[in-house]
Amino acid sequence: MAYYIGVDIGGTNTACGIVDDECKIIARSKVKTNPKGDGVPDYAGALGEIKRAVREACEAAGIAPSDAHSIGIGCPGICNSDLGVVEYASNLGFWNAPIKADMEKEFGIPVYLDNDANAAAFGEFSAGGAKGSNSAVVITLGTGVGSGIIIDGKIYRGANFAGGEIGHTVIVLDGMPCSCGRRGCFEAYSSATGLVRMTTQASELNPDSIMTRMIREEGKVSARTAYNAMKQGDPVGKAVTEQYIKYLACGIANVINTFQPDILCIGGGVCNEGDPLMIPLRAAVAEQVYSKNSPKNTKIEVCRLANEAGIIGAAMLYKS
Repeated sequence: MAYYIGVDIGGTNTACGIVDDECKIIARSKVKTNPKGDGVPDYAGALGEIKRAVREACEAAGIAPSDAHSIGIGCPGICNSDLGVVEYASNLGFWNAPIKADMEKEFGIPVYLDNDANAAAFGEFSAGGAKGSNSAVVITLGTGVGSGIIIDGKIYRGANFAGGEIGHTVIVLDGMPCSCGRRGCFEAYSSATGLVRMTTQASELNPDSIMTRMIREEGKVSARTAYNAMKQGDPVGKAVTEQYIKYLACGIANVINTFQPDILCIGGGVCNEGDPLMIPLRAAVAEQVYSKNSPKNTKIEVCRLANEAGIIGAAMLYKS
């Protein structure tokens, strides 16, 4: 039995797992990414915590780090996979951080690095919703829209290691501002944040709606609010969900028309809605894709690995 170490670096926490040949996590650990907790960028401190996470996960699995085949690391930002350097991770304050060299010096086994969204996509490709495909696109609908592209079994990274930023393609010209500086991005409309914004705006325009009453009672707006209102027969909630699916289908159809993958997986909390989301979404995409008459169209499925995708995908990066 071979073992692989996967590290998923997040803005707050770093998770590490020991993964076996069947892509099962047999042991794990979690540490704070910034050990001082003061928000001040500290690569040296974060590196120390990553090393500790590896040791603790290995100890839990009953192996030494040197017993593992390799270490894979998924990190936010622009990650030079060839050199193993995090060129820029704004939220972490990493600039040209030589994490591959530093980790190989510490543990003496090969280290592989990639962007965290790419790693998560490779996890779904290796053991989740996209398993068994040759080419896949994985889109995560969270605070933003994360994405990863797999072509012929390999991660597509682009010439500058910043490829696959599907969330920052425009679906509404001169539309809502996006955090990237553009307007009308897919992310601005199809992220959970975008859905919350649309829900809030619709509530303000319809103060007597069931949805608005629910917001008052719960004291907050979430990505599920409009769907919950729609299930109670609220036409305002129904209108919000239909508009959201319209934007989401537009972006997904663009992706399918560009890459024609075997499968496209979507993840994130909003996907917990199941059929009320997926049935109309598949129908809307089917109307828009250029290949609508093809006998082999892209399947649209829900991601299966949830928070484990980053660890498993990172552990499998040696194959990417």
